[in-house]
Amino acid sequence: MENKEKKLIGLFMLLLFFTQIIFVPVNVKAEGEGINVEASSAILIEPTTGKILYEKNSHEKLAPASVTKIMTMLIAMEAVDSGKIKLTDKITVSENAKMKGKNGNSSMLLDTGEIRTVEEILKGIAIASGNDAATAMAEYIAGSEEAFVKLMNERAQTLGMKDTTFKNCSGLSESGHVTSAFDISLMSKELLKHPQVLKYTGTYMETISEGRKSPIGLVNHNKLVRFFKGCDGLKTGFTNEAMYCISATAVRDGVRMLAVIMGAPTYKVRNKDASMLMNYGFSKFECKKVVPKDSNVEKIQLGKREDKFFMAKALEDINIIVERGTESKITKKCVVNLEKKHYNKGDVVGNCEVYLNGNLVGNVKIYCDREIKKPGVFDNFRYNFKNLFNNGI
Repeated sequence: MENKEKKLIGLFMLLLFFTQIIFVPVNVKAEGEGINVEASSAILIEPTTGKILYEKNSHEKLAPASVTKIMTMLIAMEAVDSGKIKLTDKITVSENAKMKGKNGNSSMLLDTGEIRTVEEILKGIAIASGNDAATAMAEYIAGSEEAFVKLMNERAQTLGMKDTTFKNCSGLSESGHVTSAFDISLMSKELLKHPQVLKYTGTYMETISEGRKSPIGLVNHNKLVRFFKGCDGLKTGFTNEAMYCISATAVRDGVRMLAVIMGAPTYKVRNKDASMLMNYGFSKFECKKVVPKDSNVEKIQLGKREDKFFMAKALEDINIIVERGTESKITKKCVVNLEKKHYNKGDVVGNCEVYLNGNLVGNVKIYCDREIKKPGVFDNFRYNFKNLFNNGI
């Protein structure tokens, strides 16, 4: 009888072992050990190089909730930086926009007919995650939310977001409104090219009172902005369908990390996973100063005369992000405007491109260190003629 019982116990333990193997998630890739993301999907990238440091089910199509608003902000910031709209432009809030902030949805508490600037509406999107603010911005830029969503999907295609279909500008649950952690990292990386937006996404609390009897108090849904060193964005999200999501970014000692978390069961798990990934990223990369501001980058020769040249100097520091403990080949290439006849001291004359292992990773303006006139045809002829005699002819 004892032998029979022992066999049954052994069989039970064997079944338990195989059951655990079957249910271990397998679509996980990480370079380091000790990373255990609880959320359904995640990715960690270094946004300058685009290097993926960790991913888990990163192409799984999931509801993104308000992380959708990263694309809304991207289109808005591109419109601002291109001059299509200005931060001081006035937006009149429609009834439709107001209603998108009702029924318990995230809201900036806008009223129908209320007039707010583009910058104030951007703050309402970035800080308060206002669905009303997102809709007001969409209507201002494209005329209607439907037309704006078309722009969102077109922009997603140009960014290579193959897992994404947008149905609205705010992230409200809607059939077919999906994206992936990988795609969110692509649009987040693109948004980071507009550093002005970090002024809003990195703000924890803001009050808008102009023209209002009751001030609008905005509180950032992204608590990492307050509690995680260097965090200045980007966007959180939550719906019952999407669960807790975030695209989080932080910068330390010149190094920026970007972590995307989707489908976390609680906001604490979401914040823990994002913090863990970014801390891991900071341990892997460092910032190197290639050329300090105002230092010589390259000698630019003007014609054949040895005394006709100027030194191209860096207008800003040239910094690059490199992986710790690895050999990196860093090269520089100056692209200079040589068509000018006269150069003044301080004139911006071109750009210095910085390459890491053959990939463009930095670009800084360069300027002329002196006043100098470019030699003309007669100057070159006289120089050549003089050289003939100096060479004994």
